[in-house]
Amino acid sequence: MTANTGKVRMEEVDALFARQLEAWDVAKNNYAALANVKVKELVVGNAHFKIQFNPARIVSSAAKVDAKSIKERKCFLCESNRPAVQEGIDWGGRYEILVNPFPIFPRHLTIPCKEHTPQRISDRIGDMMAIAHDLNGYILFYNGPKCGASAPDHMHFQAGNKGFMTFDKDIEVAGLENVVTVDKACLSVVKGLSRMAFLIKASDINAGEELFKRLYDVLPLATDDDAEPMLNILCWQDNEAEVWNIAVFPRVKHRPSCYFKEGDANMLITPASVDMGGVFITPLEKDFVKITSDDVAMILDEVCMTQETAYEIVKKLNK
Repeated sequence: MTANTGKVRMEEVDALFARQLEAWDVAKNNYAALANVKVKELVVGNAHFKIQFNPARIVSSAAKVDAKSIKERKCFLCESNRPAVQEGIDWGGRYEILVNPFPIFPRHLTIPCKEHTPQRISDRIGDMMAIAHDLNGYILFYNGPKCGASAPDHMHFQAGNKGFMTFDKDIEVAGLENVVTVDKACLSVVKGLSRMAFLIKASDINAGEELFKRLYDVLPLATDDDAEPMLNILCWQDNEAEVWNIAVFPRVKHRPSCYFKEGDANMLITPASVDMGGVFITPLEKDFVKITSDDVAMILDEVCMTQETAYEIVKKLNK
């Protein structure tokens, strides 16, 4: 099965941005501020990273996501709790496409489920692929409930315009070791890009779903109480070929130790899908100034699955 077309057109999304940036001062000001954010580039091994100083993202980076804090606040993704000025575009009767008012990308979308239901990807990877087909100028991303999602109680995707992150370019020259092939889809281990990742390439949504589910089912849970493995996901479709790319970054920690340290050793960094995609977000200028390639490597080593563990996963896949 290929993606159903016509659920939303790019022209509709462009028109939504135009309306929201005219009517919504918070979004207008934060998108205007993007023109002045500081960016520097670092190289970690064979991988390229952008470091973005983005003060508006303190809302996400410092978000309290413990069960008590979640219970005590209103869900900002539920329609009844959103600002009156925020409007959206229906997608398939199941999701809404919204302008994210605290952007990282020049075009940054949040795509919440219309139902208030926990952040879980297990049965929704097909939706992610289909939305990526419709939003063909964007890369979709998913943050697990313990991997950067600031609303772990409400299922949502996000999307940012292509050409901004570095991972999709880096994998063009990375080592890809094909470990599983099914009809119309293959799963590879991405090698040499400073963080462990699996990459699924699929020319069919059903095949992509099948291969993702096989991988998802053998990824370990961090604790017995967790509802899903710790992971971040990027999903995009090649513009010239109807082939989906699903990059899966298995995680072992939510926040690195530097997040909790005091004094000069502190760095307020909460790695999520965008960081895994090659853009590290620093909401504090002090962290932007001091972060080095060695710091990026250390953070990734601390929060990502090791390659040795990944190959244990591959063995389970091939049993």
